[in-house]
Amino acid sequence: MQRLQAFKYELMPNGEQQSNMRRFAGACRFVFNKALALQKANHEAGEKYIGYVAMAKHLTAWRNGSETPWLKDAPVHPLQHALKDLERAYKNFFAKRAAFPRFKKKGRHDSFRYPDAKQFKLDAGNGRIFLPKLGWMRLRLSRDVLGTPRNATVSQSGGKWFVSIQTEREVEQPEPQATSAIGIDMGVARFATFSDGSFLAPLASFKKHEIRLRRYQRAMSRKTKFSSNWTKAKARVQHLHTRIANCRKDYLHKATTTISQNHAIVCIEDLQVRNMSKSAAGTADAPGKNVRAKSGLNKAILDQGWFEFRRQLEYKLAWTGGILIAVAPQNTSRTCSSCGHVSKDNRKTQAQFLCVACGHEENADVVGAINVLARGHRVLACGEDVSHARPARAKHAASVKQEPAEVSQAQA
Repeated sequence: MQRLQAFKYELMPNGEQQSNMRRFAGACRFVFNKALALQKANHEAGEKYIGYVAMAKHLTAWRNGSETPWLKDAPVHPLQHALKDLERAYKNFFAKRAAFPRFKKKGRHDSFRYPDAKQFKLDAGNGRIFLPKLGWMRLRLSRDVLGTPRNATVSQSGGKWFVSIQTEREVEQPEPQATSAIGIDMGVARFATFSDGSFLAPLASFKKHEIRLRRYQRAMSRKTKFSSNWTKAKARVQHLHTRIANCRKDYLHKATTTISQNHAIVCIEDLQVRNMSKSAAGTADAPGKNVRAKSGLNKAILDQGWFEFRRQLEYKLAWTGGILIAVAPQNTSRTCSSCGHVSKDNRKTQAQFLCVACGHEENADVVGAINVLARGHRVLACGEDVSHARPARAKHAASVKQEPAEVSQAQA
């Protein structure tokens, strides 16, 4: 089967190359914002949506115009890909998969992509890469690049530059080495509780660094904006944010790798993290209730990285021949795993479960994980419709019998 995988490495550019990469990222950001402004103005005028082909003609005019001649200094393919990024953002919005596209800001996710492998050269033997209008550049080749390169994305994070090389290669159809199935209940006090009674404690990387981050941000707010001292303070804040994100990524990768290697079937709750972490502040006319408590809960949910946990589980299980089943989370912690009685009175506290019908007592998260596994088994075995349970990332909510995917296209 075909596998798409990305390999990310730190770049070691010289001063001129760093300056050029900042300029190229700025040019791509400018093209994206200018095209978005044009789309908005076009929509307000009552005209139809401008497709990529028509928008590319505007890009040619911008590059050749007298107002923005500096766009010629940047390679054209990354600029064209910025337009494709905008088109994809609009498609996601029309399909109700994402919010309306927003203007990009300087210093946030600065990046540009070479979409064709012919546009760059990788010299793995000497640990360097050639990028158009940047020349040869050394990189920390921490692991081999497997497969045929397809594209390269240059990005900045925490004051460092990285290149992510996406490759394509043929691999044998994976067969799961493990034969067990497990259910997972996500939580805040316990990051993940398994149906066998074990659990993963939360890392809470943001919470551990929150006091220091607040101190750095307070110091930054006292500096004159865009001054030398303000730039240094901003770099400290960015560095700490990068550290928090790296800790979370490392924890999630280790957890998902262990789970995918030890289990052939993993059943999880189909949680809508975006809805769960919405603010409860409300409006001036209809203010919300328990805003402070809900804010703390939202922060804890986002600190766990539930969505990223599910995303990593999905592609890693596909790589090992396993399968991920997402089931509806309704009443998983209120349903008795022994007699099936459903009642809100079953859950006495956040952690204690005591069935009012049969007296079964257990940790509430363990009961939830057992029920998640049972629902996943029913979906997998006979296609039973269990509260609109569905396989992970399926297009329809109907419950159907799942088979291992023929082709896996995932990006790590």
